[in-house]
Amino acid sequence: MRDEMDSPPRSILITGCSSGIGLASARLMKARGWRVFATARAPDDVASLKAEGFEAFPLDYRDAVSIETTLDRVLRRTDGTLDALFNNGGYAQAGALEDITTDLIREQFETNLFGWHELTRRVIPLMRRQGAGRLVFCSSILGFVGVRYRGAYVASKYAVEGMADSLRAELHGTGIRVILIEPGPIQSNFRRTALNQIDLTIDIDSSFHRDDYRRSLARRPDGTSASRFRKSPDAVAKVLARALDKRRPAARYRVTVPTRVAWYLRRFLPTRALDWIVRKEI
Repeated sequence: MRDEMDSPPRSILITGCSSGIGLASARLMKARGWRVFATARAPDDVASLKAEGFEAFPLDYRDAVSIETTLDRVLRRTDGTLDALFNNGGYAQAGALEDITTDLIREQFETNLFGWHELTRRVIPLMRRQGAGRLVFCSSILGFVGVRYRGAYVASKYAVEGMADSLRAELHGTGIRVILIEPGPIQSNFRRTALNQIDLTIDIDSSFHRDDYRRSLARRPDGTSASRFRKSPDAVAKVLARALDKRRPAARYRVTVPTRVAWYLRRFLPTRALDWIVRKEI
């Protein structure tokens, strides 16, 4: 992206660094010599990041003022430049779509899409002035395959994929690269947090799907579904590093075997056959 011999360290803003993919990515990029600006929503998580030596800031994707304030603080430290943005922070609103209120879906999109758009659109002008930059979006296997009880999250990730594809077309020729990373099963607190959303937002006893909810909640402590294919967050962090270092990065990077298999099934199987597989395996 630039000649590093006479230049300051490349800079990256990473969201959702409290744990999992965001934290692993922040650690790896820092170890590789990047200047990492790590964000998290909760003050305690920001404090932990600072204790680990990161330049850390609070950022709440649901709050446009938070996004603007944090980006301004970052840019003051870099003299108005930024080499990469990794949109990663988010959560999954679990539950059958008939059990989820429209307001809950709006909240899902506020964090998983609208906030990403708000931050990204603020970064694009400065990257255009630089003539270079990387916009990386952490999507999911659920960004191209729909599954039961994840409809709100699936919808938000499908939207992220569409937004990134449109951005890639709009930014062609600017030097700004738009990249999607599509993880499958990753070891983190993400699934446990998603299941907690069922407890907090759905009247399980009154739901037609109550038996499925109870089975899912019973597996909550270890979260071992698809464990033989589950990768650590470091697997995603390594893909991020590769995407940032390559002169011509791919538009999409699929992480874990299930994601790669699902991509080919989605591409070549009839919809009815794919639906049957998804019901059996996911």
